[in-house]
Amino acid sequence: MAYFIHDNFLLPSDTAQVLYHDYAKDLPIIDYHSHLPPDAVATDANFRNITHIWLAGDHYKWRAQRVLGIPEAYITGQADDREKFRKWAEAVPYTLRNPLYHWTHMELKNPFGIEELLGPENADAIFDQTLVQLQTSAFSPKGLLRHFRVEMVGTTDDPTDSLTHHRTIAESGFDTKVLPSFRPDKAFQLSKGDLYRQYIQQLEVSSGIAIVDLDTLLDALSNRFYYFHRHGCRIADHGLNHLPRAGTSPVSLDEVFKQVLNGNDRLAAEYEESFTYVVLTELCKLYHDKNWVQQFHLGPLRNTNTRKLSQLGPDTGYDSIGDFQQAEAMQQFFNALDIENRLAKTVIYNLNPADNAVFAAMTGNFQDEGIKGKVQFGSGWWFLDQLDGMTQQMNTLSNIGLISCFVGMLTDSRSFLSYSRHEYFRRLLCNLFAEDIEKGLLPMDIGWTGKIIQDICYYNAKTYFEL
Repeated sequence: MAYFIHDNFLLPSDTAQVLYHDYAKDLPIIDYHSHLPPDAVATDANFRNITHIWLAGDHYKWRAQRVLGIPEAYITGQADDREKFRKWAEAVPYTLRNPLYHWTHMELKNPFGIEELLGPENADAIFDQTLVQLQTSAFSPKGLLRHFRVEMVGTTDDPTDSLTHHRTIAESGFDTKVLPSFRPDKAFQLSKGDLYRQYIQQLEVSSGIAIVDLDTLLDALSNRFYYFHRHGCRIADHGLNHLPRAGTSPVSLDEVFKQVLNGNDRLAAEYEESFTYVVLTELCKLYHDKNWVQQFHLGPLRNTNTRKLSQLGPDTGYDSIGDFQQAEAMQQFFNALDIENRLAKTVIYNLNPADNAVFAAMTGNFQDEGIKGKVQFGSGWWFLDQLDGMTQQMNTLSNIGLISCFVGMLTDSRSFLSYSRHEYFRRLLCNLFAEDIEKGLLPMDIGWTGKIIQDICYYNAKTYFEL
């Protein structure tokens, strides 16, 4: 079978090829939102094999294998790493037209240099070849970040995290900035019962503040916010169904919170949204005051399969796209902060493609003087970080906002091999502009168009995140 990931993959015209190869290809990467484990970078230990670096934690691949009926033992179970890789190799030929087919072969080509279509017939040979490569310094976590020219990585970190690994990385003199991002989602989850109470205990320990009411919860979170700030954090991230609405109930949220702390969960679910609104808005004011960027990943329907949740736990491939109402709550949330002139730079990410125009239009309501693209419609993520999803997001942003101000792509990944997603994005972006030039919809001004593309791929993010 012919190999198809060539130098001009996704670049069908001369114009697209010039824009990509001369302007986009060699720019550094600012990966301002990822789930890379900072301990892996700090220790810089080599990966055991390709299964360890490539399949572990990758719920995209797990979902595809389950569709094919592959037993769970070969996905998240006890099968050995070579057997798991063989099963993935058997699955790959059946992923035609799924983004996994592109990503798989792009990641084999770069960084491994493998220009073959993966399948059962070459699974062992590729496993053995990559096994040798992965034991070299070029394929350690730091080696891979250098290879992909990653200038900055934003990890995703709970407020209770000690950030020890980030300190170790910073003190090592490593040339890639690995910076924490503040992700306080667990502090909002009032209805989680004992899990929530256990989390509050962890927050007490990390902050050194006894949490006995709503005010002391806010004090503890503020303490951790300033701790993260001292360790270089300038980005917060939040994963929510939708932005919370303010409540109007006569019941005191402080009293509800105290009841939950004392083991009474009767009102927890009813008042969780109002509680989240109060806590989150106070955090958002801190973000503004210290010139952080706040990110909101909105729209997932999580843990849909309770049987599998009990067997495998969360984040194992059983989340989906939700159809939540977004616009009104988002407007009210941002407006409340804007009234006080305390709306920070903001990136909103949409998971439901039906809401792309809603999100793009909302960004235009809360821009501000002196800040280029203060409120951003973030790139396609999760189910939408593929050819159609990214293209639809960029087209909607172009139609309703200014794509020239866009801060571009991020990995949102747990894998050190996912930087091919930036290459994928850059190729699609260059072809998007090239198609308009070829159709006569844009002028044949390669220099200016190339400059806009460079801004989207790198310079806008560098300025926006003040790197």
